[in-house]
Amino acid sequence: MNARALLISLPTDFHSSPKHNFPPDISVSRKISCSESLFRLRFLPADRAGNRRVSTPFSDGSVRRRVGRVWAEVRSDSAPKGVKLEDALGDVVFKREGDDVDGELESAVPWWKEFPKRWVIVVLCFSAFLLCNMDRVNMSIAILPMSQEFKWNPATVGLIQSSFFWGYLLTQIAGGIWADKVGGKKVLAFGVVWWSVATALTPIAAKVGLPFLLVVRALMGIGEGVAMPAMNNLLSKWVPVAERSRSLALVYSGMYLGSVTGLAFSPFLIHDFGWPSVFYSFGSLGTVWVAVWLSKAHSSPLEDPELRPEEKKLILRNSTSKEPVKSIPWRLILSKSPVWALIVCHFCHNWGTFILLTWMPTYYNQVLKFNLTDSGLLCVLPWLTMAFSANLGGWIADTLVSKGLSVTIVRKIMQSIGFLGPAFFLTQLSHVNSPAMAVLCMACSQGTDAFSQSGLYSNHQDIAPRYSGVMLGLSNTAGVLAGVFGTAATGYILQHGSWDDVFKVSVGLYLFGTVVWNLFSTGEKIID
Repeated sequence: MNARALLISLPTDFHSSPKHNFPPDISVSRKISCSESLFRLRFLPADRAGNRRVSTPFSDGSVRRRVGRVWAEVRSDSAPKGVKLEDALGDVVFKREGDDVDGELESAVPWWKEFPKRWVIVVLCFSAFLLCNMDRVNMSIAILPMSQEFKWNPATVGLIQSSFFWGYLLTQIAGGIWADKVGGKKVLAFGVVWWSVATALTPIAAKVGLPFLLVVRALMGIGEGVAMPAMNNLLSKWVPVAERSRSLALVYSGMYLGSVTGLAFSPFLIHDFGWPSVFYSFGSLGTVWVAVWLSKAHSSPLEDPELRPEEKKLILRNSTSKEPVKSIPWRLILSKSPVWALIVCHFCHNWGTFILLTWMPTYYNQVLKFNLTDSGLLCVLPWLTMAFSANLGGWIADTLVSKGLSVTIVRKIMQSIGFLGPAFFLTQLSHVNSPAMAVLCMACSQGTDAFSQSGLYSNHQDIAPRYSGVMLGLSNTAGVLAGVFGTAATGYILQHGSWDDVFKVSVGLYLFGTVVWNLFSTGEKIID
C-alpha cells in the first residue's frame, strides 16, 4: 500500500492535560483518501486511564490494530491482508484543527524557513536603527580630539553638533509621505546608503574646512530623517496590531543599543587608529545592511513572493485599514488640542534627550575628569538602561490596558514617568560629589526617560491611526527643532554659564511638558 503520508486533523487541546477526571466528549471524524487506500478515523473520549481509541464504522474486511493507546480500524480495497498499521501511519503528519490543508500534504521545512517573515522585517529595522545611532553618536566622542586639533571653542562645537539636525528636520514629514507613495523598503534603503556615505565623508570634510563639515553633517541628517517614517510605514503593513507594541519596543531598542555600541567602540578606535577611523569603519557597515535588506525585505506582505500563505493570511486579517492615504486633512489635524499636546511634549522630551545624546561625553570629560576611553564606556550605562526600560515600560503599559485601565490614563501615567523621572535625577547632579553617583543619576534619568516610548511615542496611533506616519513626522519635526536649538543653546550656555544652567533648562521643559500632557492629551481616536 502506498500511503506515504496521512494528514490527521486534531482538536486544539488534544495534547493538553485533561482538566477533569472525565474529559468532555471529543469526536472527530475525517475521511482521508490516498491513491490506493481509504481510511476513516474517529477519535473517541478518553477512558479513566487517559487512553484514547480510534475506531471505524466498517465491519467487513477490516483489520484492527492497536498502536500504543490508540485503536484503529483500517479498510483497504487493494492493500494486502498483512499490511501493518505502523507502516501505514509511519509518515503521518499531525495538524491542529483549523489549519489549512487545501488537499495538499506539506513536507517538513527547516526551522529557519518557518521563522515569521514579519519578524525578519522587524529585526532588520532594529539593525538599521542600530546603525543609525552608531553613526549619530560617534561625533559626540570624536568631537573631543577634533576640537583640540582644529581649535574649536564650545560654541563652534555646539554648532557642529546641531548641524546634523538641520537635515534631519527637513525629511521628517517628507519621508513619511514618500514612504506612503513608493514603499518603506526603498525609502529606508535610500536613508541607510545616504547617511553611510555622509558618515564616511566626515573626516575629509573636516579637514577641508568648517563649512564643508557642516554641510556633510546636514546631509547625514537628511538620510537619517527618513528612517523613522519609513519604519512606521513598514511595521504598519507587516505587523498585526496585537504585536505592534513589542515590535516598536524592539526597534527603538536598536536606537539605544546603537548608542551603546557607538559610545563603547569609538574610544578604542580613536585611541588605536585616530578619530577618522570611527567614521570610515561605521560608515562601511551600511553597505552590508543594504545588501541583506534588498534581498530579504519587501514593502508589504502582498509584494513578498516567498511569504508563507498562513502568515500572509494572519497579517492581512489583523491589519488596520488597507486603503492608502490619498490626502491629508491638515486643517482637521491642526485643530485638535491633543495633537498640539503631542507636538509640544515631543519638543520638551527631545530637548533633554538630545542634550544627553550629544553632550554627555563632554560632561564626563570636563566635569567628572574622565579620559576619553572612560568617558565612552560610562556613556554606555544610561543607554543600556534605556534599552531595558523601553521594553519594560511597553510591557507594563500593555498589561495595564489588558486589565481594563483606559488607554488615556495609561498614556498619561507612562509619559509622566518619562518627564518627572529625568527632571528629578537631573536636579540631583548638582548635589552629588562622586563620579559614580553622577553616572548613576544619568542612568536613572535616561531609564525613566525611556517610558516615553509607551507614552507620547505610542500616542500617534491612538489618536489618528490612519495618519500615524504623518503624525509622527509632524511631532518629530518639533522634536528635531528641540535638537537643533537645544544642542546649539547648550554650547552657548556653557560658554557663558555652567552645566547646572544647562540642566535647569531641561528640568523646566520637563515640568512644562508634564502639565501640558496631563491637561490635553488623550488615548482615544479623534481623527478617522
